[in-house]
Amino acid sequence: MKEQELRQIFSVNVKKHRNRRNWTQAVLAKEIGVSTNFIYDIENCKKWISPLTLAKLAEALEVEVSQLFKPQETLSDERKDLIVKLATDISKTVTQSLEYVRDQYLRD
Repeated sequence: MKEQELRQIFSVNVKKHRNRRNWTQAVLAKEIGVSTNFIYDIENCKKWISPLTLAKLAEALEVEVSQLFKPQETLSDERKDLIVKLATDISKTVTQSLEYVRDQYLRD
């Protein structure tokens, strides 16, 4: 794995775990004692992180360090299409069911 790929994986995971906690970059920065610009640079693959800051980051995000370097699973185009179709079908079914209930029970 190339360094740029590792940085990309790391940056995506930092942002994901930060968002999971509903934290802004400023909140995370304050938690680990760095600048907001540093968090921005980490999340945009512009800067790397020291081992000490990495440990603080993982602790603040309540994850193991290894989780920050774990590649995300990506969905194939086929699976994405299937999910979109399923969501569309569910939406149609719910709409039809609500219309049926309205017609049957809410008629004046």
